[in-house]
Amino acid sequence: MSTKKLHLVSLGCTKNLIDSEVMLGKLKEYEITDDSTQADLIIVNTCGFIESAKQESLNTIFELDGTRKEESVLVMAGCLSERYQDELKEGLQNEVDIFTGVGDYDVIDKLVEQKRNQFSQKVFLADESNDRVVTGSSYHAYIKLSEGCNQKCSFCAIPAFKGKLNSRPLGSIEAEVKNLVSQGYYDFSFVSQDSSSYLRDFNINDGLEQLISKVEQIDGVKSARILYLYPSTTTNALIEKIANSKIFHTYYDIPLQHISSSVLKIMKRGKGAEQLKELMQHMKDMPNNFVRSTFIVGHPGETQEDFEELCEYLKEYKFDRVNVFSYSDEDGTGAYDLKDKVSQETIDQRAEILGDIITQTTLETLESQIGEEFEVVVDGESDEHEYLLSARKLSWAPDVDGEIYINDKEIVEEIEFGKIYTARMTELSGDKLIATIIK
Repeated sequence: MSTKKLHLVSLGCTKNLIDSEVMLGKLKEYEITDDSTQADLIIVNTCGFIESAKQESLNTIFELDGTRKEESVLVMAGCLSERYQDELKEGLQNEVDIFTGVGDYDVIDKLVEQKRNQFSQKVFLADESNDRVVTGSSYHAYIKLSEGCNQKCSFCAIPAFKGKLNSRPLGSIEAEVKNLVSQGYYDFSFVSQDSSSYLRDFNINDGLEQLISKVEQIDGVKSARILYLYPSTTTNALIEKIANSKIFHTYYDIPLQHISSSVLKIMKRGKGAEQLKELMQHMKDMPNNFVRSTFIVGHPGETQEDFEELCEYLKEYKFDRVNVFSYSDEDGTGAYDLKDKVSQETIDQRAEILGDIITQTTLETLESQIGEEFEVVVDGESDEHEYLLSARKLSWAPDVDGEIYINDKEIVEEIEFGKIYTARMTELSGDKLIATIIK
């Protein structure tokens, strides 16, 4: 009897990816296939954060349903189905066979076997007991610190379907990292909705500092970074703890969303503009710092003056990487009912202007690295050309911070994928650094 085949699509954030990997661990009797038309089981782990993500999730469902084989089973899981479960169960009853949300990733095998829907009240939080199938890398894995969020940002619907902050015990994270190290993983990205609030639900205010100390003691961990810091729970002590670590890179991923005092207040971000600027300057003062952020344009109440202030700040600060999002009007959020809505045309214009500034400042930071030598990890052949290898600066986060093309080497031995080398940056081609492996 031939092995049944599984096709899984994980949409949205890396936190979703971890839950998808938990599902893969529960369905190991299936052979994973990239060809959805051959799959007996198709799972879409959806994203329900903003309008564009919702559309992508729905389009993916329709596309997969239109091409799947007759007797296959299509599962809709994750944030979108959790957020709109009643409407989707009614509206997609002809396309989807099983609906589930964000509480049942660890029982997906049972839901498939019994071909039934399930929406548990409790949000699932992956821990060391889950036998995850880590995807996309032989050396890097994401580790989830917590689920949920206690912040009350005006634009964000996540707490409505992910609930309050629920942190994993430190020992649980330690056990998972040790287990992954034993499987050959040495590079880790720690993620959650609000990483700097880790363990605050246990009345512990230095949770991340404790995490850093614990991970530093684990043999075999060579590289780590923390993603999704929140401004009002990020302290100078945490910034310095990260900077002084031998294992954690001086990597600060802190979505600011805006810099204008009035917009920050409307957004309910919890820190004023001057405090934010001081915090960000402290990060810049750390040696070998890398700062990534995210901003929203067109939030209700954002004036032209507010937007211009944001543009000036980005030109002046010169972030290493920045993402810009156009405001999305989400039902159930505080901003949904606000007056002073910004027109879609203006939002689109502002996103384009900010995008151009970001492109320019990112290129400047890349250009400044020509001639430098630093550690890289080689992932494989590049999609660009068969003679180029694709690498990443070890401190960069996978998938989001870009890639480096390796076109030469000064070492005799063949280059191994997944191994750390020292490389010299020789030039910039478009937005890609070109480098030579030197040792």
